[in-house]
Amino acid sequence: MDFIDDDIMQYAENHSQEESELLKELQRETNQKILQPRMISGHFQGRFLSFLSRLIQPEKILEVGTYTGYATLCLAEGLRKNGAIHTIDINEELLDFYTKYFDKSLYKNQIFSHQGDAKKIIPGLDFNFDLVFIDADKSNYSLYFDLILPKLNPGGIIIADNVLWSGKVLNDNIPDKDAETLGLKEFNDKVMADKKVETLLLPIRDGLMICRKV
Repeated sequence: MDFIDDDIMQYAENHSQEESELLKELQRETNQKILQPRMISGHFQGRFLSFLSRLIQPEKILEVGTYTGYATLCLAEGLRKNGAIHTIDINEELLDFYTKYFDKSLYKNQIFSHQGDAKKIIPGLDFNFDLVFIDADKSNYSLYFDLILPKLNPGGIIIADNVLWSGKVLNDNIPDKDAETLGLKEFNDKVMADKKVETLLLPIRDGLMICRKV
């Protein structure tokens, strides 16, 4: 489902900062070689992630769901000189793909990849975060939120992708087998009710939930 008119979206992209040549290359190869390439953040969302990261200037970033590494590199653009981004993905098949691009980037010494189940990895990270991007299995968004919030510094930001899920979250009667839609609805309601965060849901692409820790 398109939430914004295509012509308006194209106009917005045309009047947003251009992505780097490395990101253009990464996006082209993702579209050529990877299944479900629409999962990539892409130019407009990538510029939003980069812009927000530059505003925050985080020392530590956590990303749950690396995919092909496009969003990772966008988020890394705002890191402090001594900062680091830790990105987690369970799909080992994409490791060589995104590692190639990380190694080509200016941030190759600031990116730390973790392979495996984020539910097990996050509790073992012994530092706090200033910025978090969640773009993984939708049924576990609420659990990721619960694991991350204690490790988020005051004033820190959590961004969760796909929270509108092509409009499916508007349905009142969601079948039990649709764990992803149910998980997203639970997450959206959960963060809205949590007094420890301020929330803003932006209808960018498939929906971005922004949470700021009070």
